[in-house]
Amino acid sequence: MDFKVTFLNPPFHKNYSRPQRSPAVTKSGTLYYPLWLASAASLAAEEGFEIDFIDAPADGCSLEEVIKRINDFSPEMVVLETSTPSIYNDVNTAAEIKKAVPKAFTLLVGTHVSALPEESLKLNDSVDAVAIGEFDDTVAETALALTKGGKLSKIKGLCFKESGKTIRTRERPPVRDLDALPFVSKIYKRFLDTGNYFNPNALYPMVTITTSRGCPYQCTFCVYPQTMMGNKLRIRSVSNVVDEIEYIVNNFRNVKALFFEDDTFTAIKKRCADISNEILRRGIDISWTANARADLDFKTMTIMKKAGCRCLCAGFESGSTHLLDNIKKKIKRDDMLRFMENARTAGILIHGCFMVGLPGETKETMNETLTLAKRLNPDTVQFYPIMVYPGTEAYRWYKERNLIATDDFSKWLTHGGLHNTVIATQELSSEELVNFCDYARRSFYLRPQYLFYKLRQTLNNREERKRNLKSAKTFIKYLMKGSDV
Repeated sequence: MDFKVTFLNPPFHKNYSRPQRSPAVTKSGTLYYPLWLASAASLAAEEGFEIDFIDAPADGCSLEEVIKRINDFSPEMVVLETSTPSIYNDVNTAAEIKKAVPKAFTLLVGTHVSALPEESLKLNDSVDAVAIGEFDDTVAETALALTKGGKLSKIKGLCFKESGKTIRTRERPPVRDLDALPFVSKIYKRFLDTGNYFNPNALYPMVTITTSRGCPYQCTFCVYPQTMMGNKLRIRSVSNVVDEIEYIVNNFRNVKALFFEDDTFTAIKKRCADISNEILRRGIDISWTANARADLDFKTMTIMKKAGCRCLCAGFESGSTHLLDNIKKKIKRDDMLRFMENARTAGILIHGCFMVGLPGETKETMNETLTLAKRLNPDTVQFYPIMVYPGTEAYRWYKERNLIATDDFSKWLTHGGLHNTVIATQELSSEELVNFCDYARRSFYLRPQYLFYKLRQTLNNREERKRNLKSAKTFIKYLMKGSDV
């Protein structure tokens, strides 16, 4: 089809991890694959459109370099991924593209514009449209309409400008048949350098895919289910998932691991076992990591371990039962302790996520969280003040109580691109939350028994050594000096 589409993860800070749930330049060096943008690109390519794909933060591309590449390709449409902290940068990038290639239709996608479509459209006249929610089909249908002179008003999940008016079309239902979508890894293979991407919870280098969309749980802070994917779990078939794993193993020779970036990979325990058994049946040998809920049973962990599961990322969030209830976590400390014991027995590493600044937070509940973290004693941890984003219940809660310091979304980051804390609680300031997280990291990581554990792990396992040293390059300096506010 003689219609060109450029998919762009726009230039911003180098290694700005736009697709992650809390977009920023990370202290651990984490950089996410542009998973959802690549999914839409994969579908567009399958539909016959000629595509280019640019991940500017990963490749270290400047705006000038991006504009040159777009100008050389001369696309009819440019799809730009956005995020809350980068939104002003992203619409300005769209404006620069419009200057260079006036014919290009600019379409913004992502969590921020899904939550605030009309507001995002008004930020710059050079933005032609915004996709709301899952945008695979929206992108493809928009490209087809532009090719054949179709009406944009008939495309679901679109917000666009026409004759000086802003038009919002009917809501697009989530993709039901995930097996019908082409493998996202084929776009990685064609356009991306796997060496650019890193997650300290997986062996390096790794590839990220998902086996499902949506999350059946109702956590108030989680941005993707509330702005794009919804709370109804949709799954790929076991054979379809393992087919893509097999494709990756056969086509990415240097890749050591997979990361399953589902909101909750372990939501259906039987399915975890079925995927694991199919991996084993096919004789596939690759390490993998997944996001897990801290209630996974030992029997399921055992079969996952046999199939290559090396690490699980679990959101423990808080040591206070009251605060866990406030964010609708629906999990108890006893569940967490049992989960950790199961993981240790099964031989699976755990990365634990902890947040402070939750509704009702006090100095006492923050200390409860640190005490729990030490008692659970995962392989690695993160402590952050809660990050709230438009479209989430958490954002509305803090906004209604005047606990968000600014409406300037660029302030969600420091000048260097790190997370910046813009919320407070009724009892604690932003500075107190940040200072506690700095203290908690040092208190957890600088324990003699933990340091000896990590030293043994680094010396005794070559792959773990590679991962630990890569993460330590950036993390140690932040651990020792603390954070900006």
